Amino acid sequence: MLIRKLSPARRSLPVRLLLCTVATLLLAASSPLLRAQDWVHLTAGNDNTSIRLAAANFKPTTSDADTTTYKHTFDTVLFSDLSNAGIFDMVSKSLAPQSTPGSPAEMNLAQWSQAPSSAAMVAFGNIGVQNGNLVANGILDDAKNAQFPQVFTKQYTGAASDDTARQLAHQFADDIIFRLSGGSPGIAESKLFYSKRIGPGEKEIWMMDYDGANQHAITHLGEDSISPRVSPDNSLVAFSSLGKNGFQIRMFSLLLGRLVRFNNVGGTNLSPAWSPSGQQLAFSSSRTGDPEIWVSDPQGSIAHRITSYKGPDVSPTYNPKTGAQIAWISGRTGLPQLYIMDADGSGVTRMTDGGYATSVSWSPNGQFLAFAWDRHYGPGAPGGQDIYVMEVATKKWIQLTHDIGRCDFPTWSPDGRHIAFSNSPDGADSHTRVMTMLADGTQKRALTGSGADMPNWSWK
Repeated sequence: MLIRKLSPARRSLPVRLLLCTVATLLLAASSPLLRAQDWVHLTAGNDNTSIRLAAANFKPTTSDADTTTYKHTFDTVLFSDLSNAGIFDMVSKSLAPQSTPGSPAEMNLAQWSQAPSSAAMVAFGNIGVQNGNLVANGILDDAKNAQFPQVFTKQYTGAASDDTARQLAHQFADDIIFRLSGGSPGIAESKLFYSKRIGPGEKEIWMMDYDGANQHAITHLGEDSISPRVSPDNSLVAFSSLGKNGFQIRMFSLLLGRLVRFNNVGGTNLSPAWSPSGQQLAFSSSRTGDPEIWVSDPQGSIAHRITSYKGPDVSPTYNPKTGAQIAWISGRTGLPQLYIMDADGSGVTRMTDGGYATSVSWSPNGQFLAFAWDRHYGPGAPGGQDIYVMEVATKKWIQLTHDIGRCDFPTWSPDGRHIAFSNSPDGADSHTRVMTMLADGTQKRALTGSGADMPNWSWK
């Protein structure tokens, strides 16, 4: 659920928790003074210990025009995937040898390991069309080990098309990342789901590749559809949609390509979140009056309330490592703050010490929370709504965005090295876009144009 703020000058009035056109009253209270805060240091792997990696252009095995096109796509996507990983010091194409080795016999490692390339590892291979299939043979060599250089070799194949060229490059990149990161999976094959403004009063759920490619709609409901959350097995997308009964949870099957049943029992139902097992769905519901956090099965038929306190409780997210805890946003003490609790509602702990907190996401390793926070909310206060990351154990935090407009809805990549979020440079809802950055706040870039909001990264 999105918590939109009124102008700070109107803080004495009831503060509205806005989710598009839905408003829930939250009694405002003066925010407490923020204590001096130690910052937790985060790294995304892009430091002095990063592996220096070169990616040679692949050698074509066939001379037709299609192969030339597919090879260009493959080379471009592979280099981009490896650059985006955040764990490599990539050798610029301008510094790499101009040779295109297609096999181990054609590889001259001395050319790549010496200046100006100075590569520690080299990815190379060949690609071509065979009997209607695109076939790429990928090789990764240790450039510093002349006697036994080969780290691995693997063949990738699929029906010949430009999309297949992208997919094969993603697969090779993820295999390289897995081998060179100590067994951490890559994210090149992961997806991002988001809400896309189509027109007045109409948003649909869209999806795209992790790098912003292949953007397309998956719902066509003609309603305001928001807050998509994909299941751990990538088979279902839960979201909220504004129909004749207000906002309700909807469930879309990616396997069937259509909506499937979810049982809503009165009230406004918002901000769904999957447990790591995929057997529970947490969400905010006002079915008993005050918005509270509820948990149900994936069909919504067996639901029980786990919070019970005056003031809206919204935006739940499970600890994806254990499933034993839920973080969420609550207005029980006035302005919305970040809390965590056990999955049964016990063990409630307040995490933020003031300001205006919204939309939280739990890191895959269970150690960090990413959330949107206006730390100095109030009349004439400096700063604004930015993305922060907090270490759960210590409550230490670091601010990741600065002076780029309103930021909201952070979501972790499955490898924990990246965070996607929504950003409006001028604060206007119509100008919101989806951006991504490394988990230390570096390498920010836009993935979409205006109208995209509320991203959610797939679990794998």
